[in-house]
Amino acid sequence: MEMDTLEELYVDELKDLWSAENQILKALPRMVKAASSKPLKQGFQAHERQTKEHVRRLEKILKSLAASPRGKKCVGMEGLLKEGAELIKERPDPDVLDAGLISAAQHVEHYEMAGYGTVRTWARLLGHEDHAQLLQQTLNEEGDTDKALTKLAETINVDAESQD
Repeated sequence: MEMDTLEELYVDELKDLWSAENQILKALPRMVKAASSKPLKQGFQAHERQTKEHVRRLEKILKSLAASPRGKKCVGMEGLLKEGAELIKERPDPDVLDAGLISAAQHVEHYEMAGYGTVRTWARLLGHEDHAQLLQQTLNEEGDTDKALTKLAETINVDAESQD
């Protein structure tokens, strides 16, 4: 796709986020299965439900732009999720794995927050205030997830450290 306008770049980035969110939906069940901490499992399950809503919002925005969400693969998210999958394959101590899963999930959240913050700003510039509101809602939820992961890490990291 040739991109000569901010509007075209905006659509391209929305498609990238849609791809990222769908990759996350495929990875979350594996993360739930790998986690040993019940609160961490529950957090991943809650985020899976939330991620489905993020996909719906992106589809709504893209539909309003007469654009299909398909046709773009988010290679950045693919790489982040691959790192998490490799950690799971290494089969570390359960507490250490949980700490690593939190780290991997926070890398994902920060990547998403960067993307959503960018498209929210572009939506405002382009006069799509309705899009900006939906994107801000998702950005807020991603930030809340990041904070919840940090809270979990405060306990889980201590448990992992005691494995020395």
